[in-house]
Amino acid sequence: MIKILFSPAEGKNSGGDRVSNELFGAQNARDEILQEYNKIVLSGDEDNIKELFGFKKIRDCQPYINDLFSCDLLPAIERYNGVAYEYLDIKSLDLKEIEYLKQNTIIFSNLYGPILGGDKIANYKVKQGNNIAEISPDKFYKDRFSYQLDLYLNNCELLDLRAGYYDKFYKINKSYTTLKFLKDGKSVSHWAKAYRGLVLREIAKNNITSIKEFMSLEMETLQVKEIKVIKNKTEIVYNIV
Repeated sequence: MIKILFSPAEGKNSGGDRVSNELFGAQNARDEILQEYNKIVLSGDEDNIKELFGFKKIRDCQPYINDLFSCDLLPAIERYNGVAYEYLDIKSLDLKEIEYLKQNTIIFSNLYGPILGGDKIANYKVKQGNNIAEISPDKFYKDRFSYQLDLYLNNCELLDLRAGYYDKFYKINKSYTTLKFLKDGKSVSHWAKAYRGLVLREIAKNNITSIKEFMSLEMETLQVKEIKVIKNKTEIVYNIV
């Protein structure tokens, strides 16, 4: 089976319910960082809250000032609403396609670390790159979850659609495939997010189960320019047409 590594987004959708599920990995491995986050959020210290969230005004923080352990939860693949998720457009997919995303997408959250698309999470806010108290999320989760991810992904093929920042959360130690998008011969950054979302959408719609199936998938506006193999990484370079 193929597993797709994916990034979170700064923007979140509100709502959900109070029915929780077990998150990926050891259940107590996140306790320390989640407790520290909750402590800051409920502290009433506006400066610390604004710094953690990355906002200048406390009124922008209000939607996220909730007790992490008693607020509404949504599956991660439905919680985020940044550029990639707008182009994924999960609301227009059918139940089978959404279930595919919940089971086969691993999202690297700045708060929760590696989680499956179906893992239910709160409406949280951590600006990318920020520490949570004295904890650096990327190092915290790399130390605690790399071995678990290695075991979980051992018999899977990997498509890495993460933004480069999230490489710090987990270094892949086996063969994997990644994508690069070119427009007029130049690598794109903002639009790379959009095309990662579009690619993930097409993977779900076509129930892709292997890299071989993915390689034969024709996607509108994307044309394979070349394929590079560097050590354990296969990079598919697409022209945006």
